[in-house]
Amino acid sequence: MKRVSSHVSIASEAEINLDLSRLLIDKPRLTLERKRSFDEQSWSELSHRQNDGFDSIMHSPAFPSGFDSPFSLGTLGDPHPLVNEAWEALRKSVVYFRGQPVGTIAAVDHASEEVLNYDQVFVRDFFPSALAFLMNNETDIVKNFLLKTLHLQSSEKMVDRFKLGAGAMPASFKVDRNRNRNTETLVADFGESAIGRVAPVDSGFWWIILLRAYTSIRQILVWQNHQSGIYGYPIEIQALFYMALRCALQMLKPDGEGKDFIEKIGQRLHALTYHMRNYFWLDFPHLNNIYRYKTEEYSHTAVNKFNVIPDSIPDWVFDFMPCRGGYFLGNVSPAMMDFRWFALGNCIAIISSLATPEQSVAIMDLIEERWEELVGEMPLKICYPAIENHEWRIITGCDPKNTRWSYHNGGSWPVLLWLLTAACIKTGRPQMAKRAIELAESRLLKDGWPEYYDGKLGRFIGKQARKFQTWSIAGYLVARMMLEDPSTLMMISMEEDRPVKPTMRRSASWNA
Repeated sequence: MKRVSSHVSIASEAEINLDLSRLLIDKPRLTLERKRSFDEQSWSELSHRQNDGFDSIMHSPAFPSGFDSPFSLGTLGDPHPLVNEAWEALRKSVVYFRGQPVGTIAAVDHASEEVLNYDQVFVRDFFPSALAFLMNNETDIVKNFLLKTLHLQSSEKMVDRFKLGAGAMPASFKVDRNRNRNTETLVADFGESAIGRVAPVDSGFWWIILLRAYTSIRQILVWQNHQSGIYGYPIEIQALFYMALRCALQMLKPDGEGKDFIEKIGQRLHALTYHMRNYFWLDFPHLNNIYRYKTEEYSHTAVNKFNVIPDSIPDWVFDFMPCRGGYFLGNVSPAMMDFRWFALGNCIAIISSLATPEQSVAIMDLIEERWEELVGEMPLKICYPAIENHEWRIITGCDPKNTRWSYHNGGSWPVLLWLLTAACIKTGRPQMAKRAIELAESRLLKDGWPEYYDGKLGRFIGKQARKFQTWSIAGYLVARMMLEDPSTLMMISMEEDRPVKPTMRRSASWNA
């Protein structure tokens, strides 16, 4: 496969397809029995039957036929009028490259004066769109997206004269059309045009999770190896990293180089699982223990291993933490803990089984106990609580978009509805998901499918929110379809695995 610039033509498409075909693992087809209703037992039976095995989505539909229309009947009764509107809006966002669908743009907001990069196909944003299309037996767009991004990641990548390693996935791409020459070219953005010039660390994780197959995975894993570790990363990156590693572990062939990667992944998962379940977890007993910590402990028997100062615990945590419930902290580092609750990281922890079954139940207990704070009038808070005043000035740099209870600072994001629904179904709480979906349905269409909502309860359309945001539309559709047919959850959910014992062979070290 030849190396190309970020401006990619179709010249080596045959090479990409051949490379993809060679690297796919021949797995037995996953047969899903379509469910028309849901109860706690049905998901338990499904999860045992799946045995964590997934067929490739590349050459055939991932699920048996059954979606004769964009949506079927089931636990929510008759199809909501919003469903057809959502599918129509989602299809309007589809991007075509040389006649083939390759993704969905971030937003189709014709009323906005500034397009910025909302007219591009983002790897992260496309994920819920991909799930919606796969659940509707429309696989071509997903296949084309994976092929094109696989091609783009093989190009040489420069960000402000810094060269990104092989395997780095682009944050986004767009189709550049030259009317005079009648040509189309894919143009990738690896962070060189992004606000703040931020490299897309999470793109590779989303790509592996979407693919869940062995295709050019070696380069991507090598890059993620050098970019991601155990310590210092926030819960979202840790949880995505864990899930991507587990997806890769399922798909790697246990021979040759694949065997070496399996050993390296086993070591990383062993350390990551221990670290997250022990040091990132917070519930009432843990909070009480931290409150009573002694500081400046020295020796391997220290209880306060990160030397957290009890007085640094924010006052809001004591009121927020119920006696029944818990969650993974935002981040943990020496002498400092980010006690905020983050939706994506905690939901992914449940879906990927980074959280133990007991921890998964506790996370859902917390959401139920703090429904008004975390769900309010529009699911779901991206984080809680918002930071403000001096802390806001220091952490955000006085970012006017991230004022309290707005955007990434406590805003409410409809796209998170599919993650909440997946977590509800996996933990046997479909009524929670139904309640959240009906709440979203009361607002989304009449509000124009906003990107996010503002305010403590998520009552107001975000002050800079784009309308007809594609992943808000797709997130709703995926949530609806998962609740109607819980077998679709098997596409992304992972059951708790047996502990992976690391091989203590020196040559198999992850950083070797």
